[in-house]
Amino acid sequence: MRSAAMLRTGYRLLARPAHTTTANHTARLLYSTAPPPPPAGSKTIPATFQVFNRETKRLQKERAASNTEQSRQVDYVKDEVAFRVVDRLLDIKREFKEVVELGSGCGHIAKHVDTDMMKKLIMCDMSETMLNRDKDVEYEVPVERRIVDEEILPFPENSLECVVSSLSMHWINDLPGAMIQIQRSLKPDGVFIAGLFGGDTLFELRTSLQLAELDREGGISPRISPMADSRDLGSLLSRAGFTLTTVDVDEVTVNYPSAIELMEDLRAMGESNAVINRRGLLKRDTMMAAAAIYKEMYGNPDGTVPATFQILYMIGWKPSPTQNKPLERGTAKHSLKDRLESEGNAPTPKLE
Repeated sequence: MRSAAMLRTGYRLLARPAHTTTANHTARLLYSTAPPPPPAGSKTIPATFQVFNRETKRLQKERAASNTEQSRQVDYVKDEVAFRVVDRLLDIKREFKEVVELGSGCGHIAKHVDTDMMKKLIMCDMSETMLNRDKDVEYEVPVERRIVDEEILPFPENSLECVVSSLSMHWINDLPGAMIQIQRSLKPDGVFIAGLFGGDTLFELRTSLQLAELDREGGISPRISPMADSRDLGSLLSRAGFTLTTVDVDEVTVNYPSAIELMEDLRAMGESNAVINRRGLLKRDTMMAAAAIYKEMYGNPDGTVPATFQILYMIGWKPSPTQNKPLERGTAKHSLKDRLESEGNAPTPKLE
């Protein structure tokens, strides 16, 4: 794992084993808003469910990147996850001419790649200010910046060797549709690698806000955006036409002085709530109650509070005749049953 020096002073980055569980974990509430159905007899195809306001998300990223110094101070989570995405790309023993990064932000992937991996990185993001935040920074790999919405890809079919994405796709309304576009844009035997926030991300904050709102306001509202579940990604990749798919789960925990600093950092990251039917400002009384509940339920002995970021990683390949395929059923030359039986009948070695 990367050094904790990348984090802000006073924060610690900890790795937790995949699929860990935490006490006091409450059920996740998912919120979505669907457009009204078309009139009777209409030939209009219903639009995709709109969970997130993409324009709001763009403005949030613009606002976050406009304060360059503060924005750089909160790059720690995105830099760490980008490093882990690049680590998976390193496992592919292939030199790419061009790699496209969707939702690149200021260039988190670019910090960790070199010319042995690719000749050029195309950074794509819908926020121009975020995309150009570090335009004066020199990277080892040449980069090209393009303003692109991840929901509407401009790349021709069979034109890309590799597509990567780090902590961006959890804001896409039509995730299956985006995966299908990526698959179509890849060349045969092209690869897609992504990391995105999973459903257990910030469950401590979600629980604390729900309890505080229930106590102070008599109800709850969608303060934390809904996110994907690891059990769904494999089927989504297959549905999009990918083969040789891989999905794994990791967790990153960051300790903060209090829930207030956590929410401030999320805003500075451009990761504020963008659900369409979200409420407005969080009342001060509710916010203070949530911070107290957070510390009481999840606080560390040293007075800090942990924030869990669940990261879902997925890898998929576009089908190609050159890819290795499993042998047809019945073509095996040896029986696994006979092998296991022979090993079971073997004498147990004596220990001296």
